[in-house]
Amino acid sequence: MGARLRNFFVSSNFCSTAGAAADKSGSMGLAAVHFGCPSVKKSQRYCALDLHSQLKELIPEQQERLKKIKTELGKVQLGNITVDMVLGGMRGMTGLLWETSLLDPDEGIRFRGLSIPECQKLLPAAKPGGEPLPEGLLWLLLTGKVPSKVQVDALSKELRDRATVADYVFKAIDALPVTAHPMTQFAAGVMALQVDKWFEDPTLVQSEFQKAYEKGIHKSKYWEPTYEDSLSLIARVPIVASYVYRRIYKDGKVIPKNDSLDYGGNFSNMLGFDSPQMQELMRLYLTIHSDHEGGNVSAHTGHLVASALSDPYLSFAAALNGLAGPLHGLANQEVLLWIKSVVEECGENITTEQLKDYVWKTLNSGKVVPGFGHGVLRKTDPRYTCQREFALKHLPDDPLFQLVSKLYEVVPPILTELGKVKNPWPNVDAHSGVLLNYYGLTEARYFTVLFGVSRSIGICSQLIWDRALGLPLERPKSVTMEWIENHCKKAASS
Repeated sequence: MGARLRNFFVSSNFCSTAGAAADKSGSMGLAAVHFGCPSVKKSQRYCALDLHSQLKELIPEQQERLKKIKTELGKVQLGNITVDMVLGGMRGMTGLLWETSLLDPDEGIRFRGLSIPECQKLLPAAKPGGEPLPEGLLWLLLTGKVPSKVQVDALSKELRDRATVADYVFKAIDALPVTAHPMTQFAAGVMALQVDKWFEDPTLVQSEFQKAYEKGIHKSKYWEPTYEDSLSLIARVPIVASYVYRRIYKDGKVIPKNDSLDYGGNFSNMLGFDSPQMQELMRLYLTIHSDHEGGNVSAHTGHLVASALSDPYLSFAAALNGLAGPLHGLANQEVLLWIKSVVEECGENITTEQLKDYVWKTLNSGKVVPGFGHGVLRKTDPRYTCQREFALKHLPDDPLFQLVSKLYEVVPPILTELGKVKNPWPNVDAHSGVLLNYYGLTEARYFTVLFGVSRSIGICSQLIWDRALGLPLERPKSVTMEWIENHCKKAASS
């Protein structure tokens, strides 16, 4: 087996994602070749090498790569499944192909081979020295290449052109009580987006993928209508999300999109925050929350539902419902509420000893300290670290940020002392709420919607590749407790 593996890697021309990004300029030139895009007017089509054209070049190479892996490495074992894994939520099982990002327990997340600091350095920004533009990360996730500023600006324009939402979507949201959780309203709006273009032709009431599938399309081409749906979905979710925010918290006074702004800046502006620093924070937030490999609930749910050939709208709406759980995306809401409860009880000038007492009080009541620990990470989350650096640069004297800094010193030793926590370090949720609160987005119940907007970038990028690579219907085997007991008895006797 070892020789077989060596021969495979010697003979294979594997594409290194870090190497693919080695051309720091990312500039690959532009040609006057156009592509057909059913959801964008002819006058708005973009020249190669735009994102769609890049994928048309990359996908055949990666399809052949996957075929070779199946043929030559298909029987190589990746590990042993234990009863603990089956009963413990499948933790530790290697069972998904996820090309866009990889999570290392010690290093943290890498997007196509690039760490968060590398993304901050290499991806184009709105201004020199600024935070990376989310559109640049979308390009990176889909192609494995660092885009040029010209390419990112063209993608920004394409997303703005696609960002049209029909009135019936807002009416679907308005049918819910204004008191419904923001994630409930957001998911309902995303579901309504699936019924598209009725105002052009009453028969066009489905996603591009659904229409193509019903007409008959070869599976090798599934990725193309999926691409159309995915880019349109990514473009439209900020409008739906900002509508939900303005409906609940700002008396329904909607702010239209600004065609001079990028994706993150526009989202911040539609929410009602036009501060340049808040726009920079939104660019950073949408970039670092976009993807965290495939095993987390929202990413896995989107992949699972899509494996049944549900279209991107249905798949992403399912992912949002997973993200809305308190053990996943809703945690960033819980962190700020918990921090505010600390301030309410102990005051802003809380001492280290008072903070220790409050942490122990929380733990002894059977609750967790929100924002600490992670299912995979075993060190401080790099997403926490980059947000901390943002705070040190822009709001070092903010009382809540100073409290977060104290928690960083106090909580890990206490969790280590308990002896039950594998990772006592802070995760991304421990910091994001404090930053948003500082710039005026104080409504903690809304935070998970921001997370959802960001996740559209990662989930949809992988979904395009799921279809391009022809990944199959996901159907793991399940067993009963009796089966486990009998299996273990047989194993012991033999």
